[in-house]
Amino acid sequence: MSEAMTFLPRNRLLSLEEIAVIAERFVARGIDKIRLSGGEPLVRRDVTDLCRRLGRMLDGGGLSELTMTTNATRLRDHAPALADAGIRRINVSLDSLDPATFRYVTRHGDIAQVLDGIAAARDAAIAVKINMVVLKGLNEDQVGDMLAWCGREGHDLSLIETMPLGAIDEDRTDRFVPLTRVFETLGQRFTLTRDQHRTGGPARYWRVGGQGNRLGLISPLTENFCAGCNRVRLTTEGKLYLCLGHDDHVDLKDALRTGGIDALDAALDAALPRKPAAHDFRIEAGAAPAVTRHMSVTGG
Repeated sequence: MSEAMTFLPRNRLLSLEEIAVIAERFVARGIDKIRLSGGEPLVRRDVTDLCRRLGRMLDGGGLSELTMTTNATRLRDHAPALADAGIRRINVSLDSLDPATFRYVTRHGDIAQVLDGIAAARDAAIAVKINMVVLKGLNEDQVGDMLAWCGREGHDLSLIETMPLGAIDEDRTDRFVPLTRVFETLGQRFTLTRDQHRTGGPARYWRVGGQGNRLGLISPLTENFCAGCNRVRLTTEGKLYLCLGHDDHVDLKDALRTGGIDALDAALDAALPRKPAAHDFRIEAGAAPAVTRHMSVTGG
């Protein structure tokens, strides 16, 4: 059975060698897709070395796909090396094409730098999928233009409902938009036909008529995807999270450093069957977040 996991370069608590060893032990258990995420993976100076090491498991080494989720701000510098390492597809987090909205959402971002990074990935023959979190009052009215732009540029687009992760300064109900409503609005502008395409993630896809690209919906609240989820997430602190919506984790770094490969294998064999059946996400006025950590800790 195809499995997937995400590695999250956030700090140096796990060395490149340790990440690679843990990845190899996962692949030995049938996991065949790895995504580097964050935070922002390209801030790690040895990230291309890590990609090359993991890329050795492609083409018959047990790994079918090596991908990355990035904000694209450093992609211009790294795209050729990522392609050489075997990355053929990336996800770019981009919630708006409007410079002012983009700066507000990212707090400091330069949309021109992101678009240049996306162009660099395309030049390196890396397929790009745009990830857009739909936020009421911020970018809900921009989704149609984003989908049209993706069609012109040759990118797929995945829309994501905001998730209750980590404490924030505002009530999440103020920003939550059900994707059922967004999809209905898009259907008035685009011809959307259900597509059976899958990437190993939770998105459900539609083909966009007249454009040739795909629209994906990731709806953890309005259409729970837990039944089809086979992902686990490893931070570079060495913590293995079995579910995005739970705080339970296993310390693989401690197992590896104190007991070597045998202890790491035992920790993995004990952890994987414990993956929860479902998340605890809910959007209600005044409700506390499902987990205390933010998305930047464990990625999407």
